[in-house]
Amino acid sequence: MNGKFQQNPDLADLPIWARNDAFPPAPDGFGWIDRKGNPHNCNSLTEISEKIRNDSESSIQLVWTPNSDFCQLPDEVDDLREPIHEVRKIWAIEDLASSKKLLNFVSSLAAIFIAYTAYGKWNFIHEIEKANGVDYPFFQELIWLFSSLVQSTAIGAALLGFLILAFIPWYQALKYHREIHLPDAAQESAIPVLRFETWLSFQKSPATKLILIAIAIVFVAQVIADRSIVGFEQSIHEAGLVKSVYADGDFSRLFTAPLLHGGLLHFVMNAMALLYLGKRMEVFARWAHLPTVFLFSALMAGEASARLTDTTSVGASGGLMGWLGFLLVFETLHKRLVPRPARRRLLAGVFLTALMGLIGYRFIDNAAHFGGLIAGMIYAGIVFPKSSSPFRPNINITDRIVGSVCLAVIFFSSAMAAVKILS
Repeated sequence: MNGKFQQNPDLADLPIWARNDAFPPAPDGFGWIDRKGNPHNCNSLTEISEKIRNDSESSIQLVWTPNSDFCQLPDEVDDLREPIHEVRKIWAIEDLASSKKLLNFVSSLAAIFIAYTAYGKWNFIHEIEKANGVDYPFFQELIWLFSSLVQSTAIGAALLGFLILAFIPWYQALKYHREIHLPDAAQESAIPVLRFETWLSFQKSPATKLILIAIAIVFVAQVIADRSIVGFEQSIHEAGLVKSVYADGDFSRLFTAPLLHGGLLHFVMNAMALLYLGKRMEVFARWAHLPTVFLFSALMAGEASARLTDTTSVGASGGLMGWLGFLLVFETLHKRLVPRPARRRLLAGVFLTALMGLIGYRFIDNAAHFGGLIAGMIYAGIVFPKSSSPFRPNINITDRIVGSVCLAVIFFSSAMAAVKILS
């Protein structure tokens, strides 16, 4: 494997997403392209402007005019900056208002649940005192209550749900609301990130989808075996990383466990992360490294979990954290490939994962997350040298062979997990 880059003197010295030809050639006249890539013709900029003002679903991705050879972001057309900025302000206000309502609602539910749990444990303390004929000091009772609440799996799950379902959406809406109200100069500086994310959304990522299919096959098998989508027990017992079974020599668990999940929410969260991280990695580092890093990181995550924890582990998070660690190092070594704010968002992903792991430490496998993250970082640091080139790396025949073998192993593991679960 190597880090050899394309060298084409005919191309501008810019990353692909920043070039004029990054987006499709502009058809004649005026028009726009929606999120599905469908073109829509119109007669003037005024029509595009009106469409933008009434575009409640934010479906307009690109526009074209007679003055441009290629499609552009609406933000890059002078006459469209005002309407696109106005409508984004409206969206930001609406998103913040709705996220605040959700935050208040979920906060209230979490507070009621924690108070109810604390009340039950407080009564339990007094029952123990009564049964033993003792009367502990009030301060000692408070310490015991706090300790039991911190160690409560139910409260940990409630706080994690609050973080994922309410706090993070509210924080993202608040951050976007602040960004959209920045001065015009700051707005213009955000265009590279918008261009990067828009260009990335139009790219194909077949290897990413293949890995998602492998995981989805196992999820369907789990649903059939357990006859549930909320939580799985039988399937996890049959193919998850049960530490005692693994210690007895069933090494296949290292390969099957990363393809299992604990329930629908677990699967959906990992699938969303997989689609974004996988596409970003596949587009910039090329497809062959995608299954290689996933498999290597998942195995290292499983081994770290087996050595450091006793609880049963399942989930693709180890492989996904490997992708995240890979991207952190890869994009740092090749800074011109990705705009700096987009790289910082990966660090935010690491921070949020650590925060969720801290809150849900009783049922989140932090050892696997950490092991996968470090494995991905090591892989990127060894395989890819530092470069100032704006061009994406090529892959050689060795990369293709190793990547193909790893992809085959992932699908073989998926089939093996499904057979174990359903047999």
